[in-house]
Amino acid sequence: MESYTVVRPEHLNQYGHLFGGCLLKWVDEIAWIAASRDHPGCRFVTIGMDRVEFHRGVHQGAVLRFDASESCRGQTSVTYVVRVFADDLETGAEESIFSTRITFVRLDATGRKQQIT
Repeated sequence: MESYTVVRPEHLNQYGHLFGGCLLKWVDEIAWIAASRDHPGCRFVTIGMDRVEFHRGVHQGAVLRFDASESCRGQTSVTYVVRVFADDLETGAEESIFSTRITFVRLDATGRKQQIT
């Protein structure tokens, strides 16, 4: 799944760069949407995110492209790889700024793990 967002002033830290927490929120949300679309009817919650390492800072006005794809499926969990790129609309250049693997578990209405069908 591919998604885009624009970095706006409310996403910046005191140094004028994108807050890492904003990026992590977007990554979690977009991966959850991808998992939910790939597995309709499943109630997923995040149980883990691999390595959190920001490759470079991002400034206001950058367009971020998120690419989320399923990489592994277990009995009750599913893992997605999420790659994030910053686009420079003036030059057309795209640069990788972040990537991680995020894992979700399927829960039933009582909060117990449930097999992915």
